[in-house]
Formats: sequence, structure tokens, C-alpha cells
Amino acid sequence: MNLLVKITVLTMMSFLSFQLEAQDNFTITVKVEDANSNDGKMFIALYNTETGFLKQSYKGEISAITNKSCKVLFKDIPKGVYAVSIFHDENDNGKMDTNFFGIPSEDYGCSNDATGFMGPPKWEDAKFELNKNKSITISL
Repeated sequence: MNLLVKITVLTMMSFLSFQLEAQDNFTITVKVEDANSNDGKMFIALYNTETGFLKQSYKGEISAITNKSCKVLFKDIPKGVYAVSIFHDENDNGKMDTNFFGIPSEDYGCSNDATGFMGPPKWEDAKFELNKNKSITISL
């Protein structure tokens, strides 16, 4: 009988810890609106560190564009601080094109409508805290 009680208690503890762990994960919905066209694809990146911002994404998605917009979901994202960047690969060559001076020639955007002055947007301007499901809309 004592063994049965121990097994029951351990099973309940395992179940409860799983439930607590599952509650700490959220979904980020990213909607992109007002693209120039339906041509190409939209590249959406989720970042979880300042040092990796605009260099190494935590998660990424590539989406088709319909009616000059798209929507992607990042599921099972742990509580924390994140930022999102997007660019419209209009010519579908798999990269963000730039002009002679290194200025992007394809539309791009970041969470919080962060923009850079004489350079790319900064983590500080684009970051947001994730502690519940979140929806972000970025207009190009």
C-alpha cells in the first residue's frame, strides 16, 4: 500500500510540473500589412537576445503574401524579452537587397515600429516582453 501511495504522489507531481511548464509558453502572432505587392515572400525573424538582434534569429518563418499581407505564428515561445524583424523579398532571391551605400532597397520593419537613424533599428526600440499571447502588426 505504501508503494502505491508513493507512485500516485510521484505521478501527480510529474503531471503538475508538466502543466506548470506548459503554461509558460505563449504564441506570438505577427501580421504584416501594406506590402507593395504580392510578389516574392515575406521573411519574419524572432530574436531573443540583444547580441543576436538582426544577426542570428531565435526562430524564423517565410510566408507567401496574399492581398499585400501575411500572418505567421510563433508557437510555444517561453516567457521572456523578444523582438521581431521582417523584410519583403520582392524579387524572391532569398536575401534583403541593398543599394550601393548598403541601404535596403526592399521594404522592412520591426516590432514597435522601430526604425534606425543612419543605421538599422536598435534592440532597445524593438524589444517587447512576452508574458502572455501577443499579436504584433507591422505595416510596410
